[in-house]
Amino acid sequence: MQNFLQHIKNIVPLDEDETRILASHIRIIDVKKKALLLEEGQICKSNYFVEKGCLRMFFINEKGTEQITHFALENWWIADYMSFSTQTRSQFFIQAIEQSEIIAIDFHRQEALLIALPKLERYFRIMLQRAYAASQMRVKFFHDYSKEESYRHFISLFPQFAQRIPQYMLASYLGLTPEYLSELRKKP
Repeated sequence: MQNFLQHIKNIVPLDEDETRILASHIRIIDVKKKALLLEEGQICKSNYFVEKGCLRMFFINEKGTEQITHFALENWWIADYMSFSTQTRSQFFIQAIEQSEIIAIDFHRQEALLIALPKLERYFRIMLQRAYAASQMRVKFFHDYSKEESYRHFISLFPQFAQRIPQYMLASYLGLTPEYLSELRKKP
């Protein structure tokens, strides 16, 4: 839970009482590799912070192929925010890529937490702004960059992914075939 608390404290200061209140509203979950935290059709009942490990969010397209939309490593949040905020059925899956330790804040607990600790409104606003900005840039790169440029840019920004994410998952996220990604990796 130390990464989680430090991550929040880097954005908003929390005293001991506030830290205790925050800790009382979370769950720590150990998730096995390949375990699903969310399946399509379920309601996303929690917002997940990756303390240790790696998660992915994906959907299955009309051809039956998994399309990855988001990864989360240590200190990253992940949820189906449409499902979470409206408490409606999700169109996504969230799955552990590695054995992971996750901090979960359930929907109603997060709402209560935001009332009890208004500072966290600022924290979550900043987190959502960063996530939305990253999403906007991903769309721009998808339209502006060639497939090779997208790959090169992504691995320059997130070199840890090249080591941790299976090639077929990275290909899915970047909209490439695994074969083409393999060719790109062979190029200097």
